[in-house]
Amino acid sequence: MRIAIIGAGGVGGYYGGLLARAGHDVRAVARGEHLAAIRARGLEVRTPDETWTATIAASDDPAALAADFGRDDLAVVAVKTYSLDEVAPAAALFARRGATVLPLLNGVDAAERLAARGVPAERVLGGLTYISAARVAPGVVERRSPFQRVTVGELAGGASPRAERVAAALAGAGVEARAVDDVALELWQKFVFIASMAAVCGLVRAPIGAVRATPLGRRLIERAVREAAAVGRARGVALPAGEEARVLALLESLPPAMRPSLLLDLEAGARTEVDDLSGAVARFAAAAGLETPIHDTAAVALVGRRVGDA
Repeated sequence: MRIAIIGAGGVGGYYGGLLARAGHDVRAVARGEHLAAIRARGLEVRTPDETWTATIAASDDPAALAADFGRDDLAVVAVKTYSLDEVAPAAALFARRGATVLPLLNGVDAAERLAARGVPAERVLGGLTYISAARVAPGVVERRSPFQRVTVGELAGGASPRAERVAAALAGAGVEARAVDDVALELWQKFVFIASMAAVCGLVRAPIGAVRATPLGRRLIERAVREAAAVGRARGVALPAGEEARVLALLESLPPAMRPSLLLDLEAGARTEVDDLSGAVARFAAAAGLETPIHDTAAVALVGRRVGDA
């Protein structure tokens, strides 16, 4: 399979490196020092268990990589949510060649946003990933989590041969990957978890263990989870009756030192993805006539540095 990685940072670079090692024709859209390093030395991939170098084609010109793409090929979009508009033209280029576009981003509306910016909706597959990965140097990506899970499926629901094919390619590369009939539900289950964790850790400016350590912190977590789940149900997502309890148990099980990526961005003085986490909860809630004070507050307080700020 020919596979384009649009956004070859931590997540995209890691999965691209795995797929290249498994024998797929992987091509990365990259730029700057990262591009130069990949061209000169290949992409170095580090995990808790091993390090290897993947040989992949790389260019800052998507058209140069897309010329021979077709309907059996794949373009993975793995950028921060605030960069989605910037890379949408590249995703549209691969889609017009016939490739399936798979967004692996935080949030729940990446596919809709891509479609609104010229990516043919029928070429977009729903997807999500659970992984902690980062670009640690030009040409070097690192997986820090013990897990690497990807879920894919048709946004309209139902069985899908192309989703099965994508999941099989990932599984063959060593990823815990599966195709599901209701990827929208899976997207929202992750969203409730990650948006709530990001909001509470960001507001407290502390890892999850410190938030759990006080009664008021636990109340903050519970309210954030309830708000996000209520918004999902208001939008017609069939979240199970016990979803809040499941998410709270998951948050309780996390190591005390766990920091969501939004908190890491805040600590680094970087821009955050809050607009597509708590900001999305707040927007969806307003449209549904719901009150979400925890996520409203987070959306205002946790923006971080925006591009162009001093």
